[in-house]
Amino acid sequence: MKRLFSILAIATVMAFGNVKASTAPAQLISANMQLLIAPVTTTLLQDEEAPAAAEESFHQNLKKRFIEGGPGFMGIVLLCLILGLAIAIERIIFLNLSTTNSKKLQQNVEDALNSGGVEAAKEVCRNTKGPVASIYYQGLDRADESIDAAEKAVVAYGGVQMGQLEKNVSWVSLFIALAPMLGFMGTVIGMIDAFDKIEAAGDMQPSLVAGGIKVALLTTVFGLIVAIILQVFYNYIIAKIDSIVNDMEDASITLIDMLVAYKNRK
Repeated sequence: MKRLFSILAIATVMAFGNVKASTAPAQLISANMQLLIAPVTTTLLQDEEAPAAAEESFHQNLKKRFIEGGPGFMGIVLLCLILGLAIAIERIIFLNLSTTNSKKLQQNVEDALNSGGVEAAKEVCRNTKGPVASIYYQGLDRADESIDAAEKAVVAYGGVQMGQLEKNVSWVSLFIALAPMLGFMGTVIGMIDAFDKIEAAGDMQPSLVAGGIKVALLTTVFGLIVAIILQVFYNYIIAKIDSIVNDMEDASITLIDMLVAYKNRK
């Protein structure tokens, strides 16, 4: 609103200057214009600098709060975040590399099986990465024995591949549970420290307990922040694993059907 009023005032002076040009000196109009434009320019510059100052203040405030929480529990909570993120990122990369186009692979295996037999289909699986291709290969490797043997090999190897997909995921869930627990422990210790100071002083003064209570709340907040961040990554990993497992189950059923049709043609 102040900016709007200033702009309106400038416009008024300009109009007045045009109407009274014969009577008002040019120096007076110029001086009035400078006096009115200066506050507007200052306000605009302050508005441009405000976001940068606010951003800097947020980072400084976050760093300050982390230091005020104390190196003990804050360091452990930060370690949980670093280790949890490292494991989560490794799992995400592994799962993305394990994802294949199941429909395209199925079509390629079926075409190779019909045109070149089992060995050609196995060659297609060897040239394709991912657990789905591995399941196809294990089933085709037992195709000369019997359908039951191929099915058992697919089921057994599917369990092995599922274990590989879920490797180290339990550590992420551990850090999700551990971070807020450490924060709550810091809260309890901070409250105990506050009551110890009250007992030593023999008087209930806000200045005695403010520090301990602030540390207690900071440890809780940072513990919850770490748990929330890791929970997002954990849910993504679980959803990715479920998607790959569904592809593996569909691939095993499709492979058995292809082998049955192949043996019937022979």
